[in-house]
Amino acid sequence: MEAWRCVRRGYGRCVVGRGRTQFPYCNWRSGHLNQTSLLHLSSYSMNSEGDEPSSKRRKHRGTIERNWEYVCNHNKENAKILGDKNVDPKCEDSENNFDFSVMSYNILSQDLLEDNSHLYRHCRRPVLHWSFRFPNILKEIKHFDADVLCLQEVQEDHYGAEIRPSLESLGYHCEYKMRTGRKPDGCAICFKHSKFSLLSVNPVEFYRRDIPLLDRDNIGLVLLLQPKIPCAASPTICVANTHLLYNPRRGDIKLTQLAMLLAEISSVAHQKDGSFCPIVMCGDFNSVPGSPLYSFIKEGRLNYEGLAIGKVSGQEQSSRGQRILSIPIWPPNLGISQNCVYEVQQVPKVEKSDGDLTQTQLEKTEVVVTAEKLSSNLQHHFSLSSVYSHYFPDTGIPEVTTCHSRSAITVDYIFYSAEKEGVAEHPGAEVALVGGLKLLARLSLLTEQDLQTVNGLPNENNSSDHLPLLAKFRLEL
Repeated sequence: MEAWRCVRRGYGRCVVGRGRTQFPYCNWRSGHLNQTSLLHLSSYSMNSEGDEPSSKRRKHRGTIERNWEYVCNHNKENAKILGDKNVDPKCEDSENNFDFSVMSYNILSQDLLEDNSHLYRHCRRPVLHWSFRFPNILKEIKHFDADVLCLQEVQEDHYGAEIRPSLESLGYHCEYKMRTGRKPDGCAICFKHSKFSLLSVNPVEFYRRDIPLLDRDNIGLVLLLQPKIPCAASPTICVANTHLLYNPRRGDIKLTQLAMLLAEISSVAHQKDGSFCPIVMCGDFNSVPGSPLYSFIKEGRLNYEGLAIGKVSGQEQSSRGQRILSIPIWPPNLGISQNCVYEVQQVPKVEKSDGDLTQTQLEKTEVVVTAEKLSSNLQHHFSLSSVYSHYFPDTGIPEVTTCHSRSAITVDYIFYSAEKEGVAEHPGAEVALVGGLKLLARLSLLTEQDLQTVNGLPNENNSSDHLPLLAKFRLEL
C-alpha cells in the first residue's frame, strides 16, 4: 500500500495548552439562539527552539504514515488504479470509466512566511529557507504524481524560475493567476497533458474598485478540461482553485468571494442541455468544517439572517461586538444573483461600427438584475461533497490540514460533484459518495497529536505549514 512517510527529526516539541475548546456555532436562522456544538481543533502555540536549552530539547524518531483510504468498494479496480504507476495509460481506464487524481496543496509563499515569522518560531531556521523547502515540495509532488495539481500561495518569482519549469519537466501543463494589488503570490492549476486537453482558462479577480466591500486582492482560477480518451466522445471536467480571504472577522467578504467563484464555475461548467459537467473545487477556504460558509458549499443553501459577520468562517469563538451580515451582502452592481450565477448583462444599442465597442460604450453597459425580493437566502446549483469527513471515524478526533505555532485546524478542502444520497450526516461517519464523480480513494490526513511528534509544520521533511490533500476519482462515461 502506498504511504506517505515523514521521518521524525524535529528538534523542538509542540507544547499544547491544556484544555480543549469546543467552538459553538449558532443556528442563525429564525430562532437563532439555539445552540449546537461542533468540535474542531483548539489553537495552540509551540515553543521555539530557543525557548529551552538544547540539552532539554526532545528529538523525535520514527515515521508518520498517510495511507490511502479506499472509499468505494472497487477492490479489483482500486488495485489497478492505486497500484503500479507503470501500467500502460491506455489500459488504466476501461471503456466506460475515466480515472484521475487531484492534489490540492498550499505550498506556503516564502514572502508570506517571512512576513509572518511569528507563526514559525517552533521551527529550526534552516528548514524555513526556500532553497531547503522547494526540493521537499517538489519531492512530494513527484511522489504522489497526481494528474491535476491545485496549488495555493505560489510565489510569482519562484513560479517563473523554478516551479513551472520543474512541473513542465514532469509532464504538466501549468496555468497561473497572480493575486491583484502587486501581491507576491497566486494560485496555479497544473495538469498532465497526457491525460487532459485544455479547453478554457478563466481567472477570477475578487477585487472590484467600484465596490467598497470587495477591496481585497484574493483570486480564483477555473479551467475547463477534456479527458483524452481514445475512441470516445469525451465529456468535460471543470476544475477550480482559490485561496479566500483569511480575516476571520470579514465573513461578508468571504461569502462574496465564494459567490463570485461559484458564478464563474456555473458559467464555465454549464452545458447545452442545462446541466453542469463534473466539478472539482479545491483550495484554502480559510473556514472550518461545520461553519456557515462550509455548510453553504455542501448543502447549496444558506439563510444568513442574524448571522454575525465573524461567525461565517467559524474561526472566531466570540461574536461579541460584531455586526450582523447585511441583507443583501453584496450590492446589485456586482452582477451576481442570490443563486450565485451571473445576471444577464444588457449592452446598450449603438450604431453599427466596424470596430469593437469603445471603452465609454462598455462603461455604459448596465447590469440587469432580476426582480428578486430582498432575501437572506443564498443558493447555488451544484451538488458538492467533501473528499474528507474531517473527523476520524473511530475516535471522532478532528483531522488537521494546517499546523503552525498558533493553530492546528482544517481550512483546506477538495469538493466535487456528487449526489447528496450517501453523504455522511454526522462527524466521523463513513463517507460513500456517488454521483457525477465517484470518489475512489483519499490520502489520509493527520491529527494535531500526530503533528506534535514531528514538531508541527513546516519541518525537515514537510516544507509547508499545510498538508497536501489528495483524492482519486472515477468519471463514468
